Amino acid sequence: MTAAQTPDARTRQADALVNRLQREAGGKLTVFLGAAPGVGKTFAMLARAQEQQRRGVDLLVGLVETHDRAETQALLDGLPQLPLKDVAYRGHTLHEMDLDALLARRPALALVDELAHRNVPGSRHERRWQDVMELLEAGIDVWTTVNIQHLESLNDLVMRITGVRVSETVPDSVLDGLHDIVLVDLPPRELIARLQQGKVHVPEQAAQALQAFFSPANLTALRELAMQEAADRVDSSLRETRAARGEANLPLRRGVLVAIDGGGQSEYLVRVARRIAERRDAPWTVVTVQGRRQDEATRREIDAAFALARRLGGEAELLHGASIADALLDHAAHNGISTLVLGRTRERPLARMFNRTLTQQLIQRGAHYEITIISTPQARARSRREGLLPPMRGISYEPVQALIATALACAVAWLGERWVGMADLSMVFIVAVVLVAARTRASVAAMAAILCFLAYNFLFIAPRFTFAISARQGVITVFLFLAAALVAGRLASRLRMQVIALRAANRHARARQQLGRQLASAAGPGEVAQAGRQALQQAMDAPAWLRIGTGTATGGRPLPGATDLAAADWALRHGQPSGRFTDTLAGAQWWFLPLLDGDAQALGVAGLYLADARLLPEQRQLAEAMVDDIAQAVLRTRLVAELEQAHVNNETERLRSALLSSVSHDLRSPLAAMIGSADSLASYGDAMDGADRRALLDTIQVEGERLDRYIQNLLDMTRLGHEGLQIQRDWIGVDELIGSAARRLQRYQPQVRLELDIPATLAPIWVHPALVEQAVFNVMENAAKFSPPGAAVQVQARVADGQLRIDVIDAGPGIPSDERARIFDMFYSVERGDRGRHGTGLGLTICQGMIGAHGGSVQALPGRDGRGTLIRITLPLLTPADPDEPDAP
Repeated sequence: MTAAQTPDARTRQADALVNRLQREAGGKLTVFLGAAPGVGKTFAMLARAQEQQRRGVDLLVGLVETHDRAETQALLDGLPQLPLKDVAYRGHTLHEMDLDALLARRPALALVDELAHRNVPGSRHERRWQDVMELLEAGIDVWTTVNIQHLESLNDLVMRITGVRVSETVPDSVLDGLHDIVLVDLPPRELIARLQQGKVHVPEQAAQALQAFFSPANLTALRELAMQEAADRVDSSLRETRAARGEANLPLRRGVLVAIDGGGQSEYLVRVARRIAERRDAPWTVVTVQGRRQDEATRREIDAAFALARRLGGEAELLHGASIADALLDHAAHNGISTLVLGRTRERPLARMFNRTLTQQLIQRGAHYEITIISTPQARARSRREGLLPPMRGISYEPVQALIATALACAVAWLGERWVGMADLSMVFIVAVVLVAARTRASVAAMAAILCFLAYNFLFIAPRFTFAISARQGVITVFLFLAAALVAGRLASRLRMQVIALRAANRHARARQQLGRQLASAAGPGEVAQAGRQALQQAMDAPAWLRIGTGTATGGRPLPGATDLAAADWALRHGQPSGRFTDTLAGAQWWFLPLLDGDAQALGVAGLYLADARLLPEQRQLAEAMVDDIAQAVLRTRLVAELEQAHVNNETERLRSALLSSVSHDLRSPLAAMIGSADSLASYGDAMDGADRRALLDTIQVEGERLDRYIQNLLDMTRLGHEGLQIQRDWIGVDELIGSAARRLQRYQPQVRLELDIPATLAPIWVHPALVEQAVFNVMENAAKFSPPGAAVQVQARVADGQLRIDVIDAGPGIPSDERARIFDMFYSVERGDRGRHGTGLGLTICQGMIGAHGGSVQALPGRDGRGTLIRITLPLLTPADPDEPDAP
């Protein structure tokens, strides 16, 4: 991605990358497409499969329909084939592809013929294309075949062409994710010859087919459809590939671009371009190049043409540039255009001599484009009249500037010659021409150059006060002056146009950049509305009003009136502009633009109150672009809110389910044992001997203590979460601390083997004894619960790097590396650690909270020799006089 990319280009590149990653996540689909049965799709697929097998590709033929064709059957020889599954249906045995066996075999490439086939009723999927989609989701590449008439979107068109309604169809979305498409083509005459030879149908069916579906006209039309579909898929794939690389599109599809200039023929050109695009089934765009000043009539005509283009289904864009040809060719190169449509330009003799008309420039430089020149009825009528001057659109004061500049140049030259003694006065007139060119258009600059040439010749070249020139050198001088003046005027005028275009583009980019910064920090629709209104008001220098959905609107004075609000509601309901400068509720004082999402549904509406009686094209373009940015920001905030709500709901549901599962087991199990033991004592206590009664009492005591520990864990977790756990430190020996936890564990689980490795030289530590003992007990209980029977749980204590390190090592199944950090999450359930089948999901979480309250840490590490799990507790060695002592968590 380059720094020069626009936000729209970056968005297209991101979308293309996402689509590519989604397709690459599964298997790759290759479709062999034909215009009709018998063109050789299966033959071509098997021929390529033979080549792939020679290359060592692991492929498997899932199902191929040979239709008893010998040449097709011969290509199957040597290819591994999946046995077909016998399916009983209405007293008959049919053969279908064994999808489960194919998924279990899992080849790199599977061949599945006839994508549109309908499976036998009772199969897992109704259609074969659904089987193919399941194979792709499993990561298996698939090659398949299909005829053009089986595409769902072409069903009605094929019916009109052939008179046959195809019942077995494939959704176009299946082909949207294809990796490659192979067009298998055969001319209609050859296909008919194959049909007559019995290579497609038996002779009886062939005769009927030749009279109906396989007529030459039908085959030609279907062939055209197949070629068009393949071209569209290739064009779409290329466009997405180049977009993913951040490159401009290539004009493979015949996009149409029509250029208008407001010269009286704009709407006619728009209608002609629409007909051209409709015949070619191609997208089309209307543009005008803003390179010079335009009068009011020109602006009105361009606005009307743009509105007409949008109504007819095209797009309208305003381009900037000093050179019309450069702007048109650059836009065409970056937007996949192959056909340029423009009106006939007047060919002035001087322009024709130097090939400077727009038509000539485009023909010379647009070698890769088709250029269509349209002559309007008005132009043809005008050419028949004498005088080809265009109708006057009003008096312009720019020629007056040329007259004033010439007069001032004459005055300065006279003063310079009389009082300063200047010999070469031509530079004075050249400066005057440059000044006029810097303030006006090129035609006025040329007028100034000619006037200065005549004035210089008449007043300052001997013989004076006449246009005659006495010396040959004088003739050369004045004509060189004219050439220099024309060139200088032309260059100055072009520079001025470039500066104007750059200023407009800079204002546009600066306004959208500022809007983007403000929208980036907006967290909700209200903030988006406020930021968008302020940015619109500042960029357009006009009051702005904005409403998101049907909620509260934000705006300043003057507020929209009843008519204006009606126009706003209409724009919101219909998703189209309304109010001023439009054809809908044009009596409103405000201009309203809908905020549209990707499906052309209105998310809100923005209004602008422009004091001017006209709307400049650059203003329209800027406002529409900013409104689109605001709409995308609204859509982003909605999606973020929905994702956050979904995340909260999922997390709440997960915690609720975990808590219910934990409570249902860890409360009911000890309670059931206690109630059962107490009931046995109450019912049969007198008949029991002392040992049985003691056993039942021990059960009640052990299960009661187990229940007490669980409730204590819940309370400790609650206190940790609300920072209510107070640390009351005292000195305690490490051996005493670990030994107490070990004795508690062996009292509850007598069968547990513990191996304690605690050096006698370890000094006492200053901690909260009960909390640390509980933490060590939780870790030891967790290790004992998942150690194999008879395996010892090792507990080691060492001082390392000024800290006490307690390692609890088990010989259990271990914990995968990606889950070691997550086992400390509350209620995180896996079949390991204290999150096992009998765990609550609280032991390690509480342990981490207790040790963290002492300034220590708990880590899950792989066990020794790659077996089991090592839980490491690390505690800082603090003393009461240590200034860094933490008072409380």
